[in-house]
Amino acid sequence: MKINKEQINSWKQQHGEVFEVAVDGKKGYLKKPDRKTLSYAMTNAQTNPLGFAEVVLENCWLGGDEDIKTNDSLFFAAAGQIDKLIEIKEAELKKC
Repeated sequence: MKINKEQINSWKQQHGEVFEVAVDGKKGYLKKPDRKTLSYAMTNAQTNPLGFAEVVLENCWLGGDEDIKTNDSLFFAAAGQIDKLIEIKEAELKKC
């Protein structure tokens, strides 16, 4: 399936930000993980070192070249970028 600008804009309307991961000329498109996905990914990571990346990649995948999810060398490259999907904002805690 060829992903075009209209498809990306549709995903943006539905999911907010959309991210492209590119490996060896292959592209995949991801949305940001939600709390439920991150919780499941962190639980899975306790028993499977690659579990975190597998869960996030599978649950945030919007479309693109499926080889990124099935070919180990492409998956490992994409997995190295998964942490960039997670934005952690600064919080401040003050005693009142």
